[in-house]
Amino acid sequence: MKNYFFQLILFLFITPTFAQSVPQKTSALFAEDMVKPRMRIIIDNDFGGDPDGLFQLVHHLLSPSVEIRAIIGSHLKAGDFFDPSNVTATNAKKKIEEVLNIMNLGKNYPVYQGSNVALENDSIPQRSEAADAIIREAMRTDTRQPLYIVCGAGLTDLASAFLKQPEIANRLTLIWIGGPEYPTLALPPPGYTSLEYNLGIDLKAGQVVFNKSNIPIWQIPRSSYRQILMPYSALVTKVKGQGKTGDFLAGSIERLMKLTNEHNYPLGETYIMGDSPLVLLTALQSSFEADPSSSKYSLQPAPKINDQGLYEVNTSGRNIRVYTQLDSYLLLEDFYAKLYLLKQRK
Repeated sequence: MKNYFFQLILFLFITPTFAQSVPQKTSALFAEDMVKPRMRIIIDNDFGGDPDGLFQLVHHLLSPSVEIRAIIGSHLKAGDFFDPSNVTATNAKKKIEEVLNIMNLGKNYPVYQGSNVALENDSIPQRSEAADAIIREAMRTDTRQPLYIVCGAGLTDLASAFLKQPEIANRLTLIWIGGPEYPTLALPPPGYTSLEYNLGIDLKAGQVVFNKSNIPIWQIPRSSYRQILMPYSALVTKVKGQGKTGDFLAGSIERLMKLTNEHNYPLGETYIMGDSPLVLLTALQSSFEADPSSSKYSLQPAPKINDQGLYEVNTSGRNIRVYTQLDSYLLLEDFYAKLYLLKQRK
């Protein structure tokens, strides 16, 4: 441990100071001199779809170790169950603004709309304010804080940003919830679809990021994001009743449970919080030698993604992290505790 402190003191003395932007006001849960940001993140999710993204957004907003540089509302697949309109990114942005208002954060964070449509091919970007925001943040030279793009949906906006300015590839890390199982690492679930949900939102964008770019990737495929299960009992006792924010989140799940019951598709008594690993792998990294040390991954050559959404062996692919086991206890207990602290601050 002494060696850690020696390295820390040495770092503080020899590291040049870079101009930093003023962090946004958050729902302060801790004393300001206890937890400081040590990474930048851009959140990109289809917030008008599966409500698990709302849990991830709230959790990140309550995590002071990350500096949220942008929040992007991205599109769903055309005709999606959650929002069959043709303006799903527009609606996702509205949902972000609703969450910020519920948390009394107003306009403290820059919110951007992603493209409402997927890429038409793997060469031409879709124009969006979100893609431009990714480029601006990635190309900054006034900070050494690492930049993570945390994405719980399709990859349209990141792929478009790369196609517009490929130089961003070595200036950020993508953490992506999506993609099917790797045959050597896990089996698919019963009744699975070969085209995984998030990859199916924009298959061409996935091909850009995996097949054409050299963007560093930490991937949480379907076999891993399905591990994060919140029981309904915990939703009732640890989320519901925890102020306006907790009631909003619990209500989003309960409305869905009632709707699926009406359509004879009961969800049982757990819900997959599949986007929440984005918080686990960023805000909840270890103290010294920062890394998501409580979760396990395998280094895999980045595969090619074919037109069916399946992996093809690419022996020359760069190594990417494929997370195989996630620390659900740390993730969920931190979420419950922060919701409780938020309520106590009101």
